Amino acid sequence: MNQALMQALGDGVTLLFTALRVAVVYVGLLLLLRLAGKRTLGQMTPFDLLTLLLLSNAVQNAMIGPDNSLTGGLLAAAILLLLNRAVASSPLRQHLEGRPTLLIQNGQILHEALRREGIQLEELEAALREHGVSRTEQVASAVLEIDGTISVVPSQEPIVHKVRHVKSSRNR
Repeated sequence: MNQALMQALGDGVTLLFTALRVAVVYVGLLLLLRLAGKRTLGQMTPFDLLTLLLLSNAVQNAMIGPDNSLTGGLLAAAILLLLNRAVASSPLRQHLEGRPTLLIQNGQILHEALRREGIQLEELEAALREHGVSRTEQVASAVLEIDGTISVVPSQEPIVHKVRHVKSSRNR
């Protein structure tokens, strides 16, 4: 019975190595995802989703190693969540996330920025259509945000529709 309990909980040395392996894999993946660009983390295509799922499976054994214990799995999950919180509140966050990238300025597509960020022209055009813009000439600016989404600011001022004022029955 004691042997079964020990196997379920794991031994201290194995748990320590599990913690170290999880931390190393987390930092490694964080850097690799940063190098992959903002597009990978934003609007995912089926290929991006497949890559993300396979990536998690590929590093599973690197994180857990020989530790198949319940404690080892919970320890790995706890360390991942703690590291995620630490990075999210760290000054390093801005460097890891990057800065927004201007893709269109005054109706002109910045092709070098598209190339650098790995965005296809078709993806940019789809984002414009999602924002109700049919031509790039109608865009004051389009920005690839740090979360991978594309924000679009139309060049024309938005049309303001006036609302008729209705007298309230409470003012009588």
